Amino acid sequence: MKLIKLTAITLSMFFGTSIAAEKTPVGAQKSGNAAGTIPEWTGGITSPPTDYKVGDHHPDPFADDKVLFTIDSSNFNKYSDNLSVGQKAMFDKYPDSYKMNVYQTRRSASFPQRIYDKTIENGKTGKLTGGGEGVENVAEGFPFPNASNAYELMLNHKMKYKGSGGVRYNNQVAPTASGRYTVVKLREELLGKYYTEGNTVADIDNILLYFYQVVESPARLAGRILLVHETMNQQEQPRQAWIYNPGQRRVRRAPNVAYDNPGTASDGLRTNDMTDMFNGAMDRFDWKVVGIKEMYVPYNSYKAHSDSLDYKDMVKPGHLNPDIMRYELHRMHVVEAVLKEGVRHINSKRTFYLDEDSYQIMLTDHYDKRGNIWRFSEAHSINYYDVPTFWTTIETHHDLRSGRYVAVGLDNQDEVNTFNSPLNEANYTPQALRKRGRR
Repeated sequence: MKLIKLTAITLSMFFGTSIAAEKTPVGAQKSGNAAGTIPEWTGGITSPPTDYKVGDHHPDPFADDKVLFTIDSSNFNKYSDNLSVGQKAMFDKYPDSYKMNVYQTRRSASFPQRIYDKTIENGKTGKLTGGGEGVENVAEGFPFPNASNAYELMLNHKMKYKGSGGVRYNNQVAPTASGRYTVVKLREELLGKYYTEGNTVADIDNILLYFYQVVESPARLAGRILLVHETMNQQEQPRQAWIYNPGQRRVRRAPNVAYDNPGTASDGLRTNDMTDMFNGAMDRFDWKVVGIKEMYVPYNSYKAHSDSLDYKDMVKPGHLNPDIMRYELHRMHVVEAVLKEGVRHINSKRTFYLDEDSYQIMLTDHYDKRGNIWRFSEAHSINYYDVPTFWTTIETHHDLRSGRYVAVGLDNQDEVNTFNSPLNEANYTPQALRKRGRR
């Protein structure tokens, strides 16, 4: 397979000459690290490989890369400074099976030119509103390329470009501790108003995106539908959600599709605000930036995305098959969220690790009410180079006490994500939900 060429972008067109050599269009450090283990960003993936066709599960542009070294229970202390608390807990929990194969670092993240242009403009005008829950004077791109606090970083994650409209299979498994599982087949639609060309925050009536999810199998769950209106400023207007129950053939409001209420068919292993690693209102926590840290994170996970895999090859007791996973050294923004006094959430603290090149949350450490690590999440991500955008292909959320986990995003045996589908806003009302549910 021919490798994708990683070409340089002339950054002087985005920035003044004095900072052109320092920052990427989204505000990351352009240069590599002193050790040479993190390279310079030279544009990310700028074109699909020659053997890619639209609709394919994306061929691995780095398939010829070899494992540089493996981190496992025998040596993880050597790499402790570059691992999260949750990662180290995984080595302790699964000493005989969990490992991380580390590969050459490829700074593959890239976005459309339009998103870069808008991000630069947003950096001059964007302002937080609603105590950090919202933003004004921005359009289409990342709102804060020069992020100076935790709210700005988290909004960069939540508002990351995902195409104007997309359809995907976001299937999930929640294996028992012995590895037995049932695939829950979830078909989802996302219509992103903010990402539509020409829209500003002022144009979208506080609706960041519409989310539609229907359960296709197993039979006991089939036909259940969830509709969410995800608001931009959740202090001004909390998210609105509705559920269609096929047994009752009726639509009802679902006020609990938020915060730490359990996600769809997740056996309680994932909360609603863990979808896309974090989403929704931030008001129950106090947020702060810890700093920037070089870390081993799942990255360029094309092997796990492949349509040549069967789920039985991937799903193992305790965790996904580590031989399929790829890890690289990247710089992460580290953000800490501590539960406020007098409010409720199952987590007393969470630590988020955001990729500098995409603001995608790559890892999350979750702490219980006593302050002990008890859950750990990873975002196995790729560059969807037909868009382009950098986003998850599989999320895993691990319960370190029970030995169980939920893996979300398994689409290996289904059609691959689309990102700019012509979706109709009229299909995402409670009235339309009732009609769609009765088909």
